[in-house]
Amino acid sequence: MSPRQPGRARVAAPGPILKCAASDLLRDLDLTNDEVHYLLELAAAVKRNPGDYAHALEGKSIALLFEKPSLRTRLTFEIAMKQMGGGSVFCDGPIGVREPLKDVARNLDRWVEGIVARVFSQATVEGLAHWSSVPVINALSDAYHPCQALADIQTMRERFGALKGLKLAFIGDGNNVAQSLMLTCLRLGMDFALACPEGYLPNPDLVMQAEGLSAVSGASLTVTHSTEQALDGAHAIYTDVWTSMGQEQEANERKRAFHPYQVNDELCAMARPEAVFMHCLPAKRGEEVTDSVMESERSVVFDQAENRLHAQKALLLMMLS
Repeated sequence: MSPRQPGRARVAAPGPILKCAASDLLRDLDLTNDEVHYLLELAAAVKRNPGDYAHALEGKSIALLFEKPSLRTRLTFEIAMKQMGGGSVFCDGPIGVREPLKDVARNLDRWVEGIVARVFSQATVEGLAHWSSVPVINALSDAYHPCQALADIQTMRERFGALKGLKLAFIGDGNNVAQSLMLTCLRLGMDFALACPEGYLPNPDLVMQAEGLSAVSGASLTVTHSTEQALDGAHAIYTDVWTSMGQEQEANERKRAFHPYQVNDELCAMARPEAVFMHCLPAKRGEEVTDSVMESERSVVFDQAENRLHAQKALLLMMLS
């Protein structure tokens, strides 16, 4: 049943808002397992009953510092704050060029209650957190995309219910999105498989972290060059663009390397019949995914996009309230 269908039981608010133990969300593992489970419950409550939280962040503001352009990330954070009674201010361009990063951070923490940063380098968001006295949220860096992973897991939970035992197969680049999903899936008991060409594996230190999470949760981790191996038994097929912002000079080389990894109807047939297709967007139709898959009944890409709003509302409530 779709979450939007009338007649679905009311999702109860999970009680007083739980404050995150960590002061910042820079990496996925800054949240504890219990906090991730709680955030998913809170996101479901916020989604079903947004009016219950209409004044939850009244009088609070966040700064959006974006070195990279954005549709979903910027608008969902802005709308989230507005719908919960708060405000946001947006600033684009490189951070730490016109004036030192440590000065930027110490100006902002006098004006706002939180900083959301979408940056090229993980070092930038780490620096902001070091110098700022207010929470800093990583809205994308070269290493992680935790906000995307939270919305994706919310989408999987809505579609399949219990998460433990599900399998997500990521086809393509072992990039920031893949790394955040790898860590988040395994810690929650979901199997994770990544199929990518040689030379495009995820960060080996993060793979070691993921192996540790796998040993604790009992979930399996597979990193392979074989799409067939990755997709065997998969409940979700996930992909991302082959060339991310800042990699434009590699576009032709990447197209050649990733061509066998295009998510098309033939590739989708390797997964479970009920498997969903996922993409963090924007998508380059005809490259990493075909139009037929994007528009198929298995596609939940716009559910993911919607859930960016609800998962980030829950995160803001936990970080700022």
